[in-house]
Amino acid sequence: MVEERDKTSGVMVFNQPAGHVEPGESLTQAALRETLEETGWNIELIGVLDIALYCAPTNGVTYYRTTFLAKAVYRVKDAVLDPDIHAVHWLDYDAILARSARLRSPLAQKVIDKQRQGICYSLDLISHP
Repeated sequence: MVEERDKTSGVMVFNQPAGHVEPGESLTQAALRETLEETGWNIELIGVLDIALYCAPTNGVTYYRTTFLAKAVYRVKDAVLDPDIHAVHWLDYDAILARSARLRSPLAQKVIDKQRQGICYSLDLISHP
């Protein structure tokens, strides 16, 4: 989990690494890049966990959120994290529940619970024309 300051409220929140797709980038490339930029870890994507539409009540923006399952491959030595990231945390389920009031959105807990149920869709679900 990453700990970051919510730009709208100014409150410190927890979230999975997240971001946007850059021009010319695939969805999976964006997931790899954003995770590296926000955590300093190279990962290997192993599946798709969830696809959701979420309208944030704080700013009214609608987000299309794709959540991947991944495994950590290695931490990049001297990685420079995005300036918005305050800290990176490896948390067990109880520690995440203890911080549930500080999750960026209800989707953060929803996808954790889906993973605990063993849900995992093939990466082939995503087309790269």
